[in-house]
Amino acid sequence: MQHKQKSRTLARKQVKTPGARVVTHYVRRKPKQATCAQCGAKLKGVPRGRPAQIKATPKSSRRPERPYGGVLCSACTRAKLKGAARQ
Repeated sequence: MQHKQKSRTLARKQVKTPGARVVTHYVRRKPKQATCAQCGAKLKGVPRGRPAQIKATPKSSRRPERPYGGVLCSACTRAKLKGAARQ
């Protein structure tokens, strides 16, 4: 085991190789799920992934296609738009 792999920063995954050996692969952990900026609820439709993985996905898949998509949850968005329409 290399020194950099001793830390639990990297998740350990047991993988069976084509030669029928079981080896340990060290993979970066996924980041936390995106949260709403107003209420802190977990956002739906926003994938979890490292920045390089997110950059590789199409822009329309990174967040919902609506106002405040990827920033506010649907309930907070609805409330904000209703408040703006009232004024």
